[in-house]
Amino acid sequence: MAGLTDLGAMLRELSPSVRDGRFVYVLRADDTLDDYDWEALEVEAQAVIVEEEGRTLILEEEVALDYDKQFDGVFGWITLEVHSSLQAVGLTAAVSTALAGAGISCNMLAGLHHDHLLVPVESVPGALEVLERLTSTP
Repeated sequence: MAGLTDLGAMLRELSPSVRDGRFVYVLRADDTLDDYDWEALEVEAQAVIVEEEGRTLILEEEVALDYDKQFDGVFGWITLEVHSSLQAVGLTAAVSTALAGAGISCNMLAGLHHDHLLVPVESVPGALEVLERLTSTP
């Protein structure tokens, strides 16, 4: 089934859910590409983003601590259960604008079926409230 493209329908069917755990961003610089610990960490990663500066790994906080990796900030993971199309227009903007209006920082990732938000762990309850209000906006 193809994902939704109509913004109104996507917002009505947003269905935000919280993934269990606490998540952190860790940078694997290019000069560590042969490091065995990093290879093991990439297997544990919830997401990997390749950037010019290296690989950004999103890990569970406990995993990063086990490997003694540095991070700045701990995040909660919210999944938007709506199946949105990768060509859909406006969902990211609507969600990020609503969260920004509430003073909530948000980092977004897109998967093939769902969009994912990482917000400061202490902001998860407030983010859910904002997202629930967004689903009932005409």
